[in-house]
Amino acid sequence: MERTAINPVTWSLPLGFNQAELVTTPTRTLYCSGQTAMNADGEPQHPGDLAAQLALTLDNLEAVLAAAGMGLPNLVRLNVYTTDVDLLFQHYGVLAARLGAAGIAPATTMLGVTRLAVPGQLVELEGTAVD
Repeated sequence: MERTAINPVTWSLPLGFNQAELVTTPTRTLYCSGQTAMNADGEPQHPGDLAAQLALTLDNLEAVLAAAGMGLPNLVRLNVYTTDVDLLFQHYGVLAARLGAAGIAPATTMLGVTRLAVPGQLVELEGTAVD
């Protein structure tokens, strides 16, 4: 896969995301459903702890990517849904560190929502990956 960051403005770069990513010659595209802080049995984990939920949510997203033979470096689009935007910003380093360690800054959108599908979940990540 060949990817090119598109940033007509650069204010997003310190926040860890590109305005867009141009992908050429992808052979496969993976559209990931929203992942949350659930264990393998589908039980919600870490009630009230957004940082721990975010870390587990990233683990779960990585597991989906790995099952398709991909990893975080393949992620070109990330949607972040949260029930508390201000609280998420306090713990955004958890997400930024993992993306930075993977050497990526995918096009990202963050949305504050009233609630997520599973009560008690504070954050959900939905991604698109290509290789």
